Amino acid sequence: MEKNKINRRTFLETTAKSTLALGLLGSTALSCSADHTPDINASSLPRWRGFNLLEKFIASSANKPFEESDFNLIAKLGFDFVRLPMSYLCWTEEGNWRNLLEDKLKEIDQAVSFGKQYGIHVSINFHRGPGYSVDRSKEEPFNLWRDAEAREAFNFHWKHFAERYKGIPNRELSFNLLNEPATITNERNSIVSEETYVEVVKGAAEAIRSVDPNRLIIADGLWWGRDPVPGLIDLNVAQSTRGYEPMQVSHFGASWVYGAESWPEPTWPLQQFEAAELRWESPVLKDAYKEKLMNWGIPFEMEWNKERLKKQLIDPWKKLQQQGSGVHVGEFGAFNNTPHPVVMGWYKDMLPLWKEAGWGWAMWNFRGGFGVLDSNRKDVQYENFEGHKLDREMLEVLKEF
Repeated sequence: MEKNKINRRTFLETTAKSTLALGLLGSTALSCSADHTPDINASSLPRWRGFNLLEKFIASSANKPFEESDFNLIAKLGFDFVRLPMSYLCWTEEGNWRNLLEDKLKEIDQAVSFGKQYGIHVSINFHRGPGYSVDRSKEEPFNLWRDAEAREAFNFHWKHFAERYKGIPNRELSFNLLNEPATITNERNSIVSEETYVEVVKGAAEAIRSVDPNRLIIADGLWWGRDPVPGLIDLNVAQSTRGYEPMQVSHFGASWVYGAESWPEPTWPLQQFEAAELRWESPVLKDAYKEKLMNWGIPFEMEWNKERLKKQLIDPWKKLQQQGSGVHVGEFGAFNNTPHPVVMGWYKDMLPLWKEAGWGWAMWNFRGGFGVLDSNRKDVQYENFEGHKLDREMLEVLKEF
C-alpha cells in the first residue's frame, strides 16, 4: 500500500472526482472546486477551531439528523470546524455489521453538505467503532484489539465512508478513526499497546486509501487521547490530543467518571486531590500514569497550573509535531458543575498554549453541559442568542484563542 500513502512534501490538486460526491450527496454544495488550490495533508493541518456535535454519539440515547442551525450558528460565531463523534450502531442493522442503513447514512451526508454550505470542516469520528468504545454502557460482540472479525468490520465501515465521500477535498472533510483508544477490555485493567494500535490504524488507513488515496486521516492518541504515538508517523496520519487535564476541573461531579461525584470542588490553579489524579479502579492504570509523569519529568505532587499544562499537555506532543505530524485537539471542555471562574481561569492558561503551538481544537460540546450554549450553569448570566442561552464570557475567551 506504499503507493497509496499521502506524501507530506507535496500538495494535492482537487479533481473532477467531485462529480461522484455530487451524485451521492446531492447538488447542495459538495462539489470540489477546480481552482487548483493546494489541499491539506497530515502535516499541514489548519488551525481549525470549533465544536463536537452529538446527534449520533450513543445510538441507544439518540440517533437524530444533525441540525443545520448548529452549522449556521457555529459559522456566525466565527468558527470553522465540527467533529462528529458517532456510534457505528447508528447506521448498522442490529446484530449484522455488514448491513448498512442508507437512511441513516444520508443524515451524515447531510451534515457533510452543511459543512460545505457554511464553510465548516467536518471531521467524521467513530466514537464507537466495531470492537471498541470508551462508552461502557454496551458490550461489543468482539474486540478490536484481539479479534480478526472486529478489525474486518472496522475496516469495512471505514472503506464504505471512503467510497461514499471520495473526491471531497481534505479542506472540507477528514476521517478521525477511533475515539480515545486506551484499554483492551471494559474492565480497564489492561492497556492497549502502541504496537497493537499501530496495526489497527494501519489496516484502516489501507482500507481507506485503497479507495481514496489522499484522504486526510486523523488518529487519536493513546491513553484516552492523551499520549502521542510515534509509531504512527510513518503512516502519514495526523494525530488528535485532548484537553481534559486535570480531570478534577473538567469532570467535577460527572456521574459517568469513577469517583468524580465525591471529589472536592476544584480551584485554579489546583493543588490536586489524589483520588482524582489517580481516578481509576485498576492498580495497573494508576502505576502506568505515575510512570508517565516520571518519564515526562513531572513530580506527581506538582500543582496544576500553566507550567504543568505545558509540561503534560503540550511538550510531549510538540516532539511529535517536530517529526512532521499535524496535531489537533479533538476534545476539551469542563462540565457545568465546575465553578465558572475556575473554568475561565483554566481556559485562559490552556488555550494560549494551543495557539502558540499552532493547534486547532474542538470543544465538547456546542449545546449542552460542557458547551457555550445551553450549558445550564448556575453561576452564569446568560445572553439570549438565536433561541439559545449563550455564555458570552466563555465565547469571547474561545474567540480570542
